[in-house]
Amino acid sequence: MKMKNSTLFFPSKWRTMIPFPLGRVRDGLLLLILFSFQLNFAANGEKSKPVIPGINEKLGQHIALQSVFHDESGKQISMQEVITRPTVLMLVYYDCPSLCNPLMVEVASLVDRIDLVLAKDYQLVCVSIDETETAAIAAKKRQNILAAIQTQFPPDGWRFLTGDRENILKLTNSAGFSFKKENGQIAHTPTLILVSPKGVITRYLLGTSFLPFDLKMSIIEASEGKISPTIAKVLKFCFNYDPAGRKYVLNITRIAGAGILLTAIVLVIVLSIKPKKSV
Repeated sequence: MKMKNSTLFFPSKWRTMIPFPLGRVRDGLLLLILFSFQLNFAANGEKSKPVIPGINEKLGQHIALQSVFHDESGKQISMQEVITRPTVLMLVYYDCPSLCNPLMVEVASLVDRIDLVLAKDYQLVCVSIDETETAAIAAKKRQNILAAIQTQFPPDGWRFLTGDRENILKLTNSAGFSFKKENGQIAHTPTLILVSPKGVITRYLLGTSFLPFDLKMSIIEASEGKISPTIAKVLKFCFNYDPAGRKYVLNITRIAGAGILLTAIVLVIVLSIKPKKSV
């Protein structure tokens, strides 16, 4: 008895390319071949998907506190152990020939220019995004950068960390920080990432040059959850962060509103205690 050819899945032109007497078996094999092509295409597509260096801001989210690195002495330490106070996090690499060194030098100059105490009010943390860099390289970079700072502070005031690729990617992905290795260098965006004592991202400052006031305000914001001095509360009330200009600006509306309210209160008090004229 002659078996009917199945028309399931494929047109007749495709079915006749494989001379199997059983149409269903033939169609099944063709389906498996097509499916394997699709999987291969999808896998290659994922591998070839370009990584674009940049920042995808993740304000209000936690950095990867469980990621583990080595400090300048080679001691293993987790980010949870490192982040103990408001933190200025820099994702750099120590042999960078361009952006990283100016960024770290700029931050070093700001240590002497802002009226906050390093290792008390805040801390600085550099993490290398190059897994080939060692603790010895980090220690040498630390020595060079700190030589320019006049202010004295404890060793844990500014940490220089290194780690393996897995932990580097955990941290950078959690911070929305993308980078790409090309031509022996690492393309990335220079930025300061402000982190609260609980590991929450509170602000990004992009570039290699910053106003002392902007850094100070960012640190004050990062200290949220802790008791801030009165002057810090006043500054937070009077200034807002402008995402477009990436700097802090005077909040005229809020100040004017507070002034009008204060004037009204004073006027009410004056009228209430002013003696009435006798008729």
